Amino acid sequence: MISKETLFALSLFPYLGFLWFIRRSEQMPRLALYGFYGTLVFVGVTIPIGIYAQVHYGESLANVDFLHGGAEVFLTLSNILIVLGFREAVMKGSRE
Repeated sequence: MISKETLFALSLFPYLGFLWFIRRSEQMPRLALYGFYGTLVFVGVTIPIGIYAQVHYGESLANVDFLHGGAEVFLTLSNILIVLGFREAVMKGSRE
């Protein structure tokens, strides 16, 4: 059976492919693209914070609320950018 850490690492490759593809799309709203890249930043921030939580507190990141909340801010900001980007595209499309 594949460990969750291995599965997580392997899942980055399809996501990087997704980013490569949407970056070349002329129809992808720029703000949404930034949001999708922000999701990658979230992952990059979460990994060291998770290691810190394990080493310093002996707990998983999910059990150290202030660290977990701080990491989740990046995901929230990414999601907001994605929604605003697609909202802008829909609004622009409805005016045409």
